[in-house]
Formats: sequence, C-alpha cells, structure tokens
Amino acid sequence: MTTAPHDEPPPRHILTVLGAGVMGVGITVLALGHGLPVRLVDLDRERLDRAGDRIDGELRLAALMGALPEGTSPGPLVTGTSLKAVAGATAVIEAVTENAATKTAVLSEVSALVRPGTLLITNTSSIPVDELAGALERPEELVGTHFMNPPYLIGTAEVVRGARTGEPAMAAVASLLTALRRRTVVVRDAPGFVTSRILHPMINDAARVVEEGTATAEAVDALMQGCLGHPTGPLRTADLIGIDNLVDSLTVLHERTGDDGCRPSGLLLRLVREGRLGRKTGRGFYDYT
Repeated sequence: MTTAPHDEPPPRHILTVLGAGVMGVGITVLALGHGLPVRLVDLDRERLDRAGDRIDGELRLAALMGALPEGTSPGPLVTGTSLKAVAGATAVIEAVTENAATKTAVLSEVSALVRPGTLLITNTSSIPVDELAGALERPEELVGTHFMNPPYLIGTAEVVRGARTGEPAMAAVASLLTALRRRTVVVRDAPGFVTSRILHPMINDAARVVEEGTATAEAVDALMQGCLGHPTGPLRTADLIGIDNLVDSLTVLHERTGDDGCRPSGLLLRLVREGRLGRKTGRGFYDYT
C-alpha cells in the first residue's frame, strides 16, 4: 500500500547551513545528495544565487563519481538571508569565514534562536570549539565537525568534542553523520585539532621551499606524491583549501600555539594580496583558467 505524501513522517534531520562559500556549498551538496532537506543562509543574496548554480553542478558531479547513494532523490533546498531560518532545524552547521569573532557572533545569535536541544556544529579548521562555546546560551550543544573539501568526496570527518560539549550533542552529531554515510574520528579540542595542526604547517613549509627557490610548486608536489604517497601534493591541496582560508587557519594556529612554523609564509601572504586564492579564483600555485 502506498502512503500518501501528507502521511509521510517528517524527515529525521533538517539542516540549516550558514555560509554559502566553498565549504557551505560542499556540505549542502553532501546533505542534499543523501536526501536531507537543507536551508542555506548567507547575508549576501548574490552569493546565494551563485551558490545555487554551483550546488546543481556539484550534485551532478557527485552522482557521476558514485559519491551519493543510488536511488535517493536529492533533498529540497531553500535559500535565504535571515538567520531566522534556523528555527525548526534539528541541526545547524556554521560554515562562515575562519575568523573567531565572526563565528562567535553568528553562533551566539543562532543559539538564542533555536530550540533547546538543537545540535549546533561549527565547521572550523583551527579555532578551538570551547573558545566559541563561551558565547552560547547553552555551550553543551556545540560540537566541532571538520569536513574536508569537497565533503561529498571525502568519507571521513574529524569530530571535535569541546570541554563543555554534552553527551546528547555527541549522540546527535553521530546520528547526523551516520545519515550522511561519513566515518567519524573524535578528537579532543585544541588549536587545529589533528588534521590542520599537521597539514597546514606542512603546506606552509612547502610554500617556503618554493619561496626560497629550492624547487617549483610542481616539483614539490611531484616529490610528495611520488616519494611520500601524498595523494595530490601539499600545494595543490592548498589551492583546493583556498589560500586565504589557509592563511586564516595558520594565523589562528600561530596566535594560539606560539609555534613560529605556523606563521604564514611570505609567499602565501603575497598570493592572498594578489587575489590568487586557488581553485575558487582560477589561480593560486597553479593556473586553472
């Protein structure tokens, strides 16, 4: 017997994603591709409009690459410019720029709008979760989930448990990531956690090698791929992350750890000044035009 549409149970997970940049779009594609309804929020209407086209294209790409479950219809997408869209969400994923003040302001406002018990996720690559949780009405509801780019192709997510993160939030994020077919690895809260704390200083060193004239970007990546098994090479990875995002993350790491190896190299800073931010602008260490 076929159930009438109005009799169907409500979806178990209803997401609101904050930020229509590279990561916000990628997370939205992952969720939609697994049949989840998503509300994508960004204050910039033009960016939202551009995001819609990118989402359509990346959904097609993800399907062609076999990254989405067969037979699952994409979930519905609604876009908007108001944070009030978080009302009714079962989970809110913050994916705004990697700036502690910006993230804190957004999460603080969202915390006051959602129902108690709503899962709040910060998709930060370097800022300690507990540093952000201090601005929330209910800090126990915040979890860090570091998706890698692009989220729909990378099957593992780094989950960061803050000092005040509660068991209900950990159970909720586990349920959500299971629905998204992601493998999770839970780590303790710290600047950069595991992936960024290891990867981003390595990319910084690779940029210094190029800056010093020891080797070209192509040579660095070829050696890291051929000799050390890195899948793409650190500098192609930098272009995928976004050079501006990488500089922001390194700055956070340098400020919070004091490790001078995390001070952004002169070459990275120059690329940002020149607008060569990687794949998203068409040029970074490599030319994608």
